[in-house]
Amino acid sequence: MQKVILIDDEAPARQLLREYLTNHPELIIVGEANNGVDAVRLIKELRPELIFLDVQMPGLTGLEVLTYLDELPLIIFSTAFDQYALKAFELHAVDYLLKPYTRERFEAAITHLNKRLHQPQQAVLQLTQAMVDEKDKNAYPSKILVAKGNKLVAVSVADIQYISAEGDYSSLITDGQRFLSQYGIGQIEIKLNPQLFLRIHRSTIININYVKEVFREGHTYDVRMQNGDVVRVSRSYAPKVKEIIF
Repeated sequence: MQKVILIDDEAPARQLLREYLTNHPELIIVGEANNGVDAVRLIKELRPELIFLDVQMPGLTGLEVLTYLDELPLIIFSTAFDQYALKAFELHAVDYLLKPYTRERFEAAITHLNKRLHQPQQAVLQLTQAMVDEKDKNAYPSKILVAKGNKLVAVSVADIQYISAEGDYSSLITDGQRFLSQYGIGQIEIKLNPQLFLRIHRSTIININYVKEVFREGHTYDVRMQNGDVVRVSRSYAPKVKEIIF
């Protein structure tokens, strides 16, 4: 038995995979994700042997998902965009299903999978190193687009003093302005340079370049930002703050 996760932002695409997989009881679907962030969480939690992976998705692309995994499952890409095929095979994917694909083409992918299962896992090790190299080459964004009224505006990441969770959304606070992002704080965290942005609370990320003062409060800290706002460090995140105290 092989555990399988379906990762695609389109519900009909996941439904088609479920239908085709009914002929393969040895492949057990243990989870589904419709965005890259949830995909990372599910893969780490459920540790599948195989994933069907779309490329272009909200949160993280399929290729970006792989960079956040410590251990990689076997991968069959399933996407409508053929420009990623070369990259997929460079990364030693089992197969690359170009939408729309037939049942016959799907069965060919399963044949390739069965062959891979009987081969040494050297390809997976090569994929791990390839994705690490790919991640190193990708710079963190210097500008992002966020909603303001009925339009999108460009915000320099370097100007963000801190980020605060607002339910399923997040507020990005600069000097005198607040922008609402449609993404949760966890999704934003993985897109930012961890050398500059420090998670100090489940609801707060700070830009250490804008820290003005830090006050000790019992077993934790309060941080005053350059714009005058004070944010609390939770006890569970206090060790991270201690790492930058010299």
